[in-house]
Amino acid sequence: MNIPPGIDRLPLKDGTYHYRVRIRISGHKPISKSFKNLTHAKQWKRITEGQIEKGLYVSVSKADQHTVSQAIVRYRKEILPSKTKDGHNVARHLDRWEKELGHLKLSRLNPSTIAEVRDRMLSENIYPEKLRSNSTVSRYLASFSHVLSTATREWQWLHENPCLKVRKPKAPPGRIRYLSREELARLAEACKKSQNPDLYLIFLIALTTGARKSEILWLKGCDVDLENRLFLLSDTKNSESRTLPISEQVFELIKNRPMTRDGFLFPSPENSDQPVCIRTAWEFAVKRANLKEFRFHDIRHTTASYLTMNGSSTREVAEILGHKSLQTTKRYSHLANAHKRKVIDRLEELLYES
Repeated sequence: MNIPPGIDRLPLKDGTYHYRVRIRISGHKPISKSFKNLTHAKQWKRITEGQIEKGLYVSVSKADQHTVSQAIVRYRKEILPSKTKDGHNVARHLDRWEKELGHLKLSRLNPSTIAEVRDRMLSENIYPEKLRSNSTVSRYLASFSHVLSTATREWQWLHENPCLKVRKPKAPPGRIRYLSREELARLAEACKKSQNPDLYLIFLIALTTGARKSEILWLKGCDVDLENRLFLLSDTKNSESRTLPISEQVFELIKNRPMTRDGFLFPSPENSDQPVCIRTAWEFAVKRANLKEFRFHDIRHTTASYLTMNGSSTREVAEILGHKSLQTTKRYSHLANAHKRKVIDRLEELLYES
């Protein structure tokens, strides 16, 4: 029997044998483990030595010593505070994962367990007769995956992130919902009448710039250049700075607005260190305007759609919206063609008038 160095064949009382693997590598704590089968002992020895040499080995005892809940708690304390923009949503996602899986040791966490929670979330109604969307569940998975990746790479509590082996729900095709001129007028009027005094100006900035809600709410005084009539966006979703022109109407509303260089342009009334929350006011305005299936992000689609129909090129729209890929912006190209057809139809009517 060929027993390699580092493996001992030891007799048991019942007359059988077990195989003890001992791994000693300079600069690493000695490791030992016993197996009933020599083949399994050889495999474990080979894999473990390779992981140690590559700096990938994590002691099983660490995964046994920590629970999912402990990983989430540490992540909340050390990592989450740096997520200034989406921290609230990530925290909400992690609350769900902790409730579902917090009791498990990290060593017991596997892709199958995570997938069961994923499927449960996909089958739940968030509103009467409306299931939680695939995109939302994907965001839940992404939040949890970052916790496990951090526990793997930085804390070495895990050997690998099991979330990476879980299939994300298929994303729906890009959604384009934009407002007609009549709908725009109704929504603008509803925002003007809102009890939130900031809502109309926020809506107007979104409409005239195509900026994301987070980009607007996190604007500070130093990001507003009134002299050159520009918004300076330095902390965007794509991590690239861009400037956006301030329209005449927005300028008139903003020029006399009190602001400090380091303070938010739209501070929360309860805590000036945080931007205002417009969720309730926005939902009420949409309801008052009698709009169906319209999200704040759809203002951005509205801006892009009207720019396209007005003859702006794909590259121009991409620059304004801050798209990294022109492929994203090309979703609106059919609107340009549809608008051109209408122009041709009007020309034809003119030419053949009797």
